[in-house]
Amino acid sequence: MTHLSLFELTSLIKTELEKNLEPSYWVIAEISDLKVNAKGHCYMELVEKEGNFVSAKIRANIWAYTYRNLSGWFEAITHTTLRPGIKILLNATVQYHELYGMSLNIKDIDPNFTLGERARKRQEIIQRLKDEGIFDMNRELPLPLVPQRIAIISSETAAGYGDFMSQITDNGRHFNFKTQLFPSLMQGEQAPKEIIASLLSINNQISAFDLVIIIRGGGSQIDLDCFDDYELTSHIAQFPIPIITGIGHERDETISDLVANTRLKTPTAVAEFLISGLERFNERLNEMAYRLEKLGQQQLQNAQYAIINTVHELQNATKKLVYNAEKEIDHKGLILKYSIHDFFRSEKRKVDNFETPLHKAKNLRLIEADKRLTNLEKQLGLLHPNAVLKRGFTMTLLNGKMIPPNIEFKGGEEIETITAQQKIVSTVKKS
Repeated sequence: MTHLSLFELTSLIKTELEKNLEPSYWVIAEISDLKVNAKGHCYMELVEKEGNFVSAKIRANIWAYTYRNLSGWFEAITHTTLRPGIKILLNATVQYHELYGMSLNIKDIDPNFTLGERARKRQEIIQRLKDEGIFDMNRELPLPLVPQRIAIISSETAAGYGDFMSQITDNGRHFNFKTQLFPSLMQGEQAPKEIIASLLSINNQISAFDLVIIIRGGGSQIDLDCFDDYELTSHIAQFPIPIITGIGHERDETISDLVANTRLKTPTAVAEFLISGLERFNERLNEMAYRLEKLGQQQLQNAQYAIINTVHELQNATKKLVYNAEKEIDHKGLILKYSIHDFFRSEKRKVDNFETPLHKAKNLRLIEADKRLTNLEKQLGLLHPNAVLKRGFTMTLLNGKMIPPNIEFKGGEEIETITAQQKIVSTVKKS
């Protein structure tokens, strides 16, 4: 059995590979690591995965001159850089070196494949959000009528955040906004986790805010890839109050833009949107106040006309009532007058009917009274002293007065006795 040295074996492998392999191959792989040294050479580690399991791995390199051309062309087409985590379609030769082993020397990269791959991943995430029924949840929330309590997710040092605060604070209408910043990274692999953490912090005090805005300044496409993350977009889509994005790019929309309630191009556009919303509300208030004033004036005028008409109607009705009452009084007065006349005529007839009997009764009464007077006169005549004296009686007087009974006479007193024919004077000798 022939023994080979290690160098002889590796040389044999190299020779066999060079004889049996094609000059180059188009290969699909994912970049798991990428470094560029000081001379401009690019060194990669390429992998193929089944889920999270790595099923194949190989080293690759792009020499400086080729890398400078390929990377510039790739970024111009895809708006992103060659970086770990993306899939590429590359053209490479298989190299085997006795000391360094197997590697690929990349000659070309097809940026259109990466565009399609990124679009495929993006579409998969969008479709997943739709299949889960959450894609439109935040977009369907109604925007507050007057949003003034704003939660802001941004980097405190971001120029976009500074522009937003300057515009929202110094707005010409002097609208008052209450803002609170929740600092977060706005690019890179850690950005989705930090933005999600900020969303959870806001959710813990959700009643303190009207809406959330996510803002940052402009940047390259690769800087914005974090906003296509499934976990982040899922949290944005399901957030219970409206989210407005102003991520600062105009050419493409991230998935975060698509699931947010409102997407605007820049942080300053977000500020203008909020200010204009309050302006529209203020104008509506002014318009409603004007219309209310006009309506009030019209109603007041109508009420005045109604009062005047009512007064006229009342006056006419009163006059009519007075006229009818006067007619009624006159009519009843006539009836009463005729009734009184009838009553007096009736009573007069009654009086007339009783007058003759009364006259007869009166005459009878007078005759009877006359008879009685005559009798009394005769009786009085009989009682007259002269008549009494004529019947033989006498009348004795003392000092010209009738003598009371039981009187005791005194000696020397004179008494006068009167008869029908004479007066006899006597002197008392002894009582």
